[in-house]
Amino acid sequence: MLSRFFLSSCALALSASGAAADYSLTILHTNDFHARFEPISRFDSGCSDEDNTAGECFGGSARLVTAVAEARARSNNSILVDGGDQFQGTLFYTYYKGAMAAEFMNLMGYDAMTVGNHEFDDGPEVLRGFVDSVEFPVLMSNAEFAGEPLLHEAIMPSTVIERGGERIGLIGLTPENTHELASPGPNVTFSDPVAAVQAQVDALAADGVNKIIVLSHSGLNVDIRVAEETTGVDVIVGGHDNTLLSNTIEDAEGPYPIMVGDTAIVQAYAYGKFLGELNVTFDDDGVITEAVGEPIIMDASVTEDEASVARIDELAVPLDEIRNEVVAEAAEMIVGDRGVCRAEECSGGNLIADAMLARVADQGIQIGFMNSGGIRANIEAGEITKGEVLTVLPFQNTLSTFFVSGQTMLDALENGVSQHEDGSGRFPQVAGMSYTFDLSTEPGSRVSDVMVGGEPIDPAATYGVVSNNFVRNGGDGYSMFVDAENAYDFGPDLADVVIEYLQEQGPYAPYTDGRITMK
Repeated sequence: MLSRFFLSSCALALSASGAAADYSLTILHTNDFHARFEPISRFDSGCSDEDNTAGECFGGSARLVTAVAEARARSNNSILVDGGDQFQGTLFYTYYKGAMAAEFMNLMGYDAMTVGNHEFDDGPEVLRGFVDSVEFPVLMSNAEFAGEPLLHEAIMPSTVIERGGERIGLIGLTPENTHELASPGPNVTFSDPVAAVQAQVDALAADGVNKIIVLSHSGLNVDIRVAEETTGVDVIVGGHDNTLLSNTIEDAEGPYPIMVGDTAIVQAYAYGKFLGELNVTFDDDGVITEAVGEPIIMDASVTEDEASVARIDELAVPLDEIRNEVVAEAAEMIVGDRGVCRAEECSGGNLIADAMLARVADQGIQIGFMNSGGIRANIEAGEITKGEVLTVLPFQNTLSTFFVSGQTMLDALENGVSQHEDGSGRFPQVAGMSYTFDLSTEPGSRVSDVMVGGEPIDPAATYGVVSNNFVRNGGDGYSMFVDAENAYDFGPDLADVVIEYLQEQGPYAPYTDGRITMK
C-alpha cells in the first residue's frame, strides 16, 4: 500500500481562489485492456453468457461504449485516452492482431494512446498496421525510431488537442526496458522517461500549452518518479502494472488520484474492468486547483451496447470452435492472478513449470523455469476449455531447452526477484528446484537455499533447463540465458504442452508445495 501518499491525497480538492478563467476537463481513461472485448469474470478470466446474463460479469467493450457515452454526457469538456497494452491476451488478438482494437477504439472516439510494451509483441509491422488504422495519435516520447522506417514519423512523442477553446498537451511513455519485454526489433531504442517527458513539456510550454497530460505505460513507481523529477506535468494517466487507485475500494493500492506536488496520478486496473473518470479544474495559468474522481466499475449496472455485442459476436465466430473445445478438468481454481504469481509460488506457475519439465525430462533436463509475466489469468474449477488455456498463455511462446551452469541459474534467480517490489513479470515460477528469497536485502543478493533435485545447487555444475523462447532469448532481463549451450528454441507451443499435460493428469488438482519461500 502506498500509505505515504494518503496524507497528501486526502485533500483532493486543492484550495485555491476561484477565477472566472477556471477551466474544467474530464479525463476518461483505460489501460492494459489486453483484448478483453468480451466480459470477464471476477477472476479476470472468461465469463460465460449464462453468468453474464445473471449479472456476474464485468467489462467488455460493449459496456465501455455505454459508460464512455454516459460519462461524456456528464461533462462539458472531456477526453478519452489509453495508457497502453491494448494488444495481447485473448484469441481475439491472436486472430485479428491490432485490427479489432483499432475498430473499437475508433468507435469509442479515443483522443490518444501511448504505446505499451505488448504493442511490440509482433514487431514493428503489426504496430504500424494498428497506427495506420486508428483515427487518433499514438504517442511515445522515450524512444528513437529514426532507424526503423516502419515507425519513423508514424508515432509522435507528443501532440496537442483542443477542448472547449483550450489547448491540451499529451505526451506518451513506454517502459524503458521494452526491449526485454517484447519484440521491438533492433532498430528501436528506449530512453529514460524523466528526460524524455521534460523535453516534451518544455517544447509544449514554448508553444504556449500550459495543460499537460502524460500517458504513461511505465508503472506507478515510474509515474511517481516522473512527477517528482519533472516540472510542468499536470496529470499522469498510468498503466503497465495494473494498479487500481480508488477512494472507495478497500484493496486499492492508493487514492484516486495520488497527488505528487501539483501532479495528479491515476490508473484504472486493467482488462476493461473499470473506466477511469478524473475531473480536473485548472486556473488561468494551467495549475490544477481541483482533481477529483473515481474509477467506474464496469459491472452489470452498466448496460451493454447492443450493436457492440452483435459485432463482437460476429467477430467471435471464427474463434468459437477453437476456444470452446473442452480439453481437461480442474478440481479447484488454478491461480494465475498476476498479484499472486508475480509475488510468490502459485498453482498456475507450478502447473506450467511442471508441464514443461515433464515434456522434456527424458532429455537430461532438470529444471523448469517460467516467467510469471507469461501467466495471464486464472482458470476456474470445472471443465477447462482450450480458450481458457490460451487466455492464460496467449503469447504463442515455444518450448526452449538449454544448458547453463549452476552459477548462471543463481544469476537468473537473482534477476527474477530483483524487481519484486514492482510486481515485475520476471518473477520465476519453477519445477525440479526450490529457492528462498529475502526482500530485506539488496537486489543481487536476495536468493538462498537453492536446491535442484533435492540437492544444493552446484555453481560449477551444468544443468539442463526448460523455459520458453522469450525467456531463453533474454526477455524479462534474463540475458544470462542468451549464450546458453545447446539451446533449442523451437519446441511445441507452450499452451499445447500444458493442455497435453492436463489431459495426462486426468482431473487436475492444483497445488503449491513450498518450492518458493520468502524470508
